[in-house]
Amino acid sequence: MKGIYRCRDLLKGVAYECIKGNADVEISAVASDSRKIVEGCVFVCIQGINFDGHTAAAEAVQKGAAALVVSHEVTLPKEAEITIIKVADTRYAMAFISANYFGNPAESMKIIGVTGTKGKTTTAYFVKYILEKAGYKVGLIGTIEIIIGEKVIPSSHTTPEAYDLQQYFKQMKDAGCQVVVMEASSQGFKMHRTQGFIFDYGIFTNIEPDHIAPGEHADFAEYLSCKAMLFRQCKVGIINSDDKHWQQVTAGHTCSLETYGFEERADLRGSDLKLVTGAGYLGIDFKVSGLMNLEIETDIPGKFSAYNVLTAIAICRHFGVGEQDIKNALLRAKVKGRIEMVKASDDFTLMIDYAHNAMALESLLTTLREYQPHRLVCLFGCGGNRSKLRRYEMGEVSGKLADFTIITSDNPRFEEPQDIIEDIKIGIGKTEGKYIEICDRREAIKYAITHGEKGDIIVLAGKGHEDYQEIKGEKYPMDERVMIQEILEELALDRRQKKQ
Repeated sequence: MKGIYRCRDLLKGVAYECIKGNADVEISAVASDSRKIVEGCVFVCIQGINFDGHTAAAEAVQKGAAALVVSHEVTLPKEAEITIIKVADTRYAMAFISANYFGNPAESMKIIGVTGTKGKTTTAYFVKYILEKAGYKVGLIGTIEIIIGEKVIPSSHTTPEAYDLQQYFKQMKDAGCQVVVMEASSQGFKMHRTQGFIFDYGIFTNIEPDHIAPGEHADFAEYLSCKAMLFRQCKVGIINSDDKHWQQVTAGHTCSLETYGFEERADLRGSDLKLVTGAGYLGIDFKVSGLMNLEIETDIPGKFSAYNVLTAIAICRHFGVGEQDIKNALLRAKVKGRIEMVKASDDFTLMIDYAHNAMALESLLTTLREYQPHRLVCLFGCGGNRSKLRRYEMGEVSGKLADFTIITSDNPRFEEPQDIIEDIKIGIGKTEGKYIEICDRREAIKYAITHGEKGDIIVLAGKGHEDYQEIKGEKYPMDERVMIQEILEELALDRRQKKQ
């Protein structure tokens, strides 16, 4: 970003006190990472889990920073000539400083924020797909990636740090985006990454206990209160009123509210849900009434998918998208690695899903069980250098809910894959579930395909959208979609050779 700004202008929207120097000092850049301090910058001292930026104040002076933003006292050389701005919360200030630095790009676009425990990613992609089919240019910020026109950037956080978020907004504005759909995480709200702008639409999908751990949330009440912040920072709130916590989430809201769900009270109602099956195909069919009236069919299975679809409709109707355009878009909508069906046979259904903990796997397998498959087959592994408890729990869930489990490798990282498999077997050993262990994931997938029976549903769980396998600190290419295609081609070649 080129240009010179007055510190005072960058602080618009923030309550502050200039305790040294002059708030009119010129600023050339913004930094909160001590490694990125440059001459003339404002250095925002943020206290993180492992490092307090206030301890780098003297370093910032040495490197020529023009101003410091602090929330408590810092130690500086006596002769230091630098402007010091004191604020209540430097993370909060950083969000406004970043927005002002990049010219408040969010004001030039419609910003959609999707929050909830489950469904954020799928809903965001559905919205992007529908709006693009209706002619809008849409940017996306989420768990998997950031999409700016043809540019795709892998994500490190569901909701990026404030400076990065505003930089993405600026790039989207420059690329001609009219709409941005973004996943708004509880951590993002807690860390004030989403301050400095107003969401046009705030969406709540659902909530249940999650992310309650050291460094995340102390308890469910804090988790819920962070989600609720969205509805004091948006113009229109769109709420799943079937969720039992929806009134707590919207308590103290400052936006207008509308609801969706399958209950009668919802403003946008789903009804008459049917599960649809075909040759290597699973889907749903349901009616929508209230604020819009249409019938929806899509090849994404399960009632939770119906909620994601209903959420997307509730959003897209605000953009004047016609009923037929919505129906056509949803017939073809796909989300990489989220119950993503990959055609392998007319006899059985094969799908890839990101379910990589017990809660997600239980939800997925329970949903697929409703389709009454001949067998429900679950292939999965667990990541290395992560909790052993997750391995026991996933093994137990698959043992109880799947008819057959194929235990394999995921991202072993710095552990031995076989050691991880042994932990999974402890969990599955608590059940009567049948299983086989095949350490090599490619061989495990080949086994699943070659042993698929008519009417089976086969789930490859854990990797989802990932296109790599992490082993001993290295990431090796491994995309299950590519792998399946290669296996199918090998099998077809084998059949041709046998006929000759």
